[in-house]
Amino acid sequence: MLTAIITFFLLGIGGLVTSHEAGMSVPDWPTSYGYNMFALPIKFWKGGAFFEHSHRLLASGAGFLTTVLAVWLWLKDSRKWMKWLGVLAFLLVVAQGVLGGLRVTMHMDSLGIFHGVLAQFFFVLTCALALFTSKWWMERRTPVRQISGTRADDQLADQEIGAPLRGLVLATTILIFIQLILGATMRHQHAGLAIPDFPLAYGKIWPGTSADAIAGYNARRIETTNVNSITAFQIELQMVHRIVALAIGILVAFCAWLSWRRLGGRNPLAKLAVFWVALIVCQIALGAWTIWSNKAADVATLHVLVGALSLVTGALWCIIAFDRREGVTKIAPTKTISGAFGTSPAMAANK
Repeated sequence: MLTAIITFFLLGIGGLVTSHEAGMSVPDWPTSYGYNMFALPIKFWKGGAFFEHSHRLLASGAGFLTTVLAVWLWLKDSRKWMKWLGVLAFLLVVAQGVLGGLRVTMHMDSLGIFHGVLAQFFFVLTCALALFTSKWWMERRTPVRQISGTRADDQLADQEIGAPLRGLVLATTILIFIQLILGATMRHQHAGLAIPDFPLAYGKIWPGTSADAIAGYNARRIETTNVNSITAFQIELQMVHRIVALAIGILVAFCAWLSWRRLGGRNPLAKLAVFWVALIVCQIALGAWTIWSNKAADVATLHVLVGALSLVTGALWCIIAFDRREGVTKIAPTKTISGAFGTSPAMAANK
């Protein structure tokens, strides 16, 4: 859980690095201004360097925790697949660190896209590891033949989820991941807002992308915001991002409705689906706020973080729903028979 929490904060610091255009504030790697990164003097921690160097230090902490976790799982966890998940987490955090370093040394914005997408996948993996090692998961995996009460209700309800609902949630989660890739691509083009208004786009439902239209947009942008020129591809990419956001909102709401209807309001998966809806509503609002605030760094970073939580919520829902356990038979609470000769539990059991 600690590794997952640190990874979440690392996503936030990374988002601030991109939002503040601070990716090259510290121009060397693995050193920082020629110093060992862990011994960089405080006088260098200014402006964009503060975000960039903080990101490096927190990333080192996440790497250390992941290494400890991988070794711990290999030595102590009896599940072979968990041992290899720990190894995968270690390899991913190493790859993530190398990608971040190459982004600095090679001056390639495209590597920033892969760096951001891999970070989202790594966050999902750390949250899954936290789930698999939790007491709740261990108890849930315990074979139970005859149980009663709330636990039986939850397990029996889980068996009624059905393949269509599982498939729909999985498809929606994959769509969210694709949406995060689109968002990372937009953020790392460093061209500001390709479309400065919402819900319309340059005052239209679908903006023009002809050469004359693009030239007009850029003329206005240079006069008012002094940012880099945009292309027709960037405008079309943002419009696709908006359409996919609408599709995700509809699909998540439908998934939550089906979950609530099939499983009942007390089931953990139904509650998780409702929380998923709340996250998506918040995410759409933050997306609009990002545009209205002219891509304010803190708002854009919150948009990234809520997107990460939306992805991991869908992923954990799928992991729980696709989990296969041994069958469970529910028994009713023991009843008693009262009569002239008193209460007889044995007779109640026979009945």
